[in-house]
Amino acid sequence: MQPLIDNARTFGQRPEEFAKLAEGQSPDVLFITCSDSRVVPALITGARPGELFELRTAGNVVPPYGSGRPSGEAATIEYAVEVLGVRDVVVCGHSHCGAVGALVRGDDLDAVPAVRDWLAHAADTPRNADPSDPAVADAVQDHVLAQLLRLRSYPGIARRLADGRLTLHGWYYEVHTGAVREHRADTGKFEAL
Repeated sequence: MQPLIDNARTFGQRPEEFAKLAEGQSPDVLFITCSDSRVVPALITGARPGELFELRTAGNVVPPYGSGRPSGEAATIEYAVEVLGVRDVVVCGHSHCGAVGALVRGDDLDAVPAVRDWLAHAADTPRNADPSDPAVADAVQDHVLAQLLRLRSYPGIARRLADGRLTLHGWYYEVHTGAVREHRADTGKFEAL
């Protein structure tokens, strides 16, 4: 923790770098990814402050729209699309994902009931599930596609997709290599960016 505190102490000593951020934000991209500490959107993309609007959830899960109660995830998606007018939405899954791995293996999550209930409510078991693959690569990629499909049920997303103001992207990040792949509709595969 101490290195983080030390950096935070010196971080604000460069106010000239941050003054324009007080004027507001206008990111072009909503980046939806996992809460996993090994996945750092700004590091992966090289984005500077103000360039990405981020949504991080356990397993980069996009919950179903209109599940009967408001969610922070739905509010973040709606705000990014309706208020900020992002032009692109990236759903980025990653190798060695604990949430997807738990779904694939059918892990007993009774010791973590909030995680169990979140995954039961918000995520289906990926179709391409190989429990022996520690990276759960195929399952994660399938899971990314399922989240993209779920995003299409959000009214603001559907409207903007229909009129060409929004593009959805499915990414897969390998934590063990740093490689990023994007789903290509023409091949149906995740390929190098």
